[in-house]
Amino acid sequence: CDKELKESGDKKADKSAEVEKLSTKIEQMRAKSAELKEEVVQLQADLAALAKAQAEADKLREEEHTAYVKNQADLEQGLNGVKLALKVLNEYYGRGDQAHESQSGGAASIIGLLEVVESDFSKDLAEVEAVEESAATQYETETKEAAVEKVAKTKDVEFKTKESVQLEEEAAALSTDLATVQEELDAVLEYLSKIHKECDEFAETYAE
Repeated sequence: CDKELKESGDKKADKSAEVEKLSTKIEQMRAKSAELKEEVVQLQADLAALAKAQAEADKLREEEHTAYVKNQADLEQGLNGVKLALKVLNEYYGRGDQAHESQSGGAASIIGLLEVVESDFSKDLAEVEAVEESAATQYETETKEAAVEKVAKTKDVEFKTKESVQLEEEAAALSTDLATVQEELDAVLEYLSKIHKECDEFAETYAE
């Protein structure tokens, strides 16, 4: 009896330890898998927000560029018109005949006014071109950064999804092992109970 009880007790201890070890490992795997799934959900939300922000940036850049093209054309047209007017006036009043000289005072004020207008057109044109260049550069930089971030997060989603699936599969395989070990432990416990009963009965008979 003592030998069988010891052997069965050792088996019980071994199987119990194995059950606990497998249970802990399965629990850890499932917890890690759940954590990865939550991270994937967050990454997918980040990717959706990134796509939305990029779409808005694309639309804004298109609107800005369209406005720039129109403003540039209007300003260039105005500037060219003023330059042409100045050329004509300068040529006309630059002939040096007496009739023109008598009107030179009024001509000078008109030409002076047109030169101010020309300067204003030139400044405005330079300003809209600088604003366009700056906006285009910023858009290009942000678009590249967003593209890099998109690639990184997409890779993260793929990797974490794959790892989560692998952990679930491994946990399922270990669950099968756990069920087998649990059955073996139940059998040992049943046998141990039976041996205890038989040995107790034998001891009582021997005592009589």
